[in-house]
Amino acid sequence: MLFTLRYLQAIFPSVSGLLEEELEIKQIMTDSRMKQEDALFIPIVGENFNGHDFIHDAIEQGAVAALWEKSVEIPENISSSFVFFIVDDTINALQQLAKFYKKEINPTIIGITGSNGKTTTKDLMAAVLKTTFNTCATVGNFNNHIGLPLTILQMKRDTEMLILEMGMNHFHEIDLLTKIAEPNFAVITNIGESHIEHLGSREGIAKAKLEIKNGLQADGLLILDGDEALLKSFANDKQVITCGFGMENDTVISNVQLTHDQTTFQIGNNEYYSIPLLGNHQAKNASYVITIAKKLGISIDNIKLGLQALEHSHMRFELLKGKNGVSIINDAYNASATSMKAAIMVMKQMDGFNQKIVVLGDILELGEYAKTLHRSVAEVIDQPIDVLFTYGNHAKIISDEVKRTKSGIRSNHFDTKEALLKGLENYIQKDTLILFKASRGMAFEQFIHEIV
Repeated sequence: MLFTLRYLQAIFPSVSGLLEEELEIKQIMTDSRMKQEDALFIPIVGENFNGHDFIHDAIEQGAVAALWEKSVEIPENISSSFVFFIVDDTINALQQLAKFYKKEINPTIIGITGSNGKTTTKDLMAAVLKTTFNTCATVGNFNNHIGLPLTILQMKRDTEMLILEMGMNHFHEIDLLTKIAEPNFAVITNIGESHIEHLGSREGIAKAKLEIKNGLQADGLLILDGDEALLKSFANDKQVITCGFGMENDTVISNVQLTHDQTTFQIGNNEYYSIPLLGNHQAKNASYVITIAKKLGISIDNIKLGLQALEHSHMRFELLKGKNGVSIINDAYNASATSMKAAIMVMKQMDGFNQKIVVLGDILELGEYAKTLHRSVAEVIDQPIDVLFTYGNHAKIISDEVKRTKSGIRSNHFDTKEALLKGLENYIQKDTLILFKASRGMAFEQFIHEIV
């Protein structure tokens, strides 16, 4: 049970229908197509849809009550036993309900944002915290003004740790999310170029990410990428802990080593950790988790166990075997220039392959910075990479730059996905490694489905 109708009436006193105070709400429903027993239906209003139109479907699927905007007429043919809580705006009411429920459960809350790495950091955090505490974490991409409160309302009453990923495209979005969450710990994984089209510059991106401070508890801690110049001015704040490779950081990472499927690294003088992810940037993501876990009193042994128990999100540097024994890195979930270069750098460090092929697509939402940032990716494309294939209007900039500056690499651009797949045919073989990386909107998983 989440709560009773009496609980809801205390928050939303305007009611239509016969209120059975002790009737229990077990689930929150926003999708009227999904079967959910004893659910509270919250109709979301968007640009092209209105959830209020689907009230009959919601009741058929198990809703016993609903939040309802006062500007929308209640249909006449609904039983009086069904209860409507009348509100000004259902999204605002959802957020308000989440805050009340969170306050009642009172878990320790970790909020995570950043241009890259926030989902991986969330996954690592959940794996480590679960070793010691009842833990709930954001699922999938439920990291916006609707998804975050829904995550809060999905936590069980015995939850001790709540991990909330916070995404954004514009200014003030993190501000809203952090004030709903009110985290005890906040993490900014890094400052990249994602959404620079809307935020104007990396400085703008840093300003938007730093909004996470606005909801931080008075005694809370902010964990930062201490190697990022745009965040260094906060390093001496008493509420800030910095992590990074520079010796000036509070948590210092060193001695990073990559094997086929693990990254090992050192924290401080004598602590050694290993994660089933590849790359220096993943060691840094893990350092945020280690820092918070220690503050929560989790033993080093349990931290190590949790890091190895990682349940990694799909399409994020996912290692696969394909046709003819070819090795594939599926990193097609999303991309920025920073994450694309990091993926390529990791690939270059992976041993045991005779050929390395990079397949890149467009990085979206870069606006006027698109040409410059795509061109910057070419900086890291050199030996031991053998072949570069690109697909997409802006990705062509990468292959053109590699052709111009890197004579030892075969570089080709393709206008259709079919042509690119044809070009890959001769490379689908054992001892070859192929990296697929692009923004989510490029649907690069379609390539992978063809060769796995």
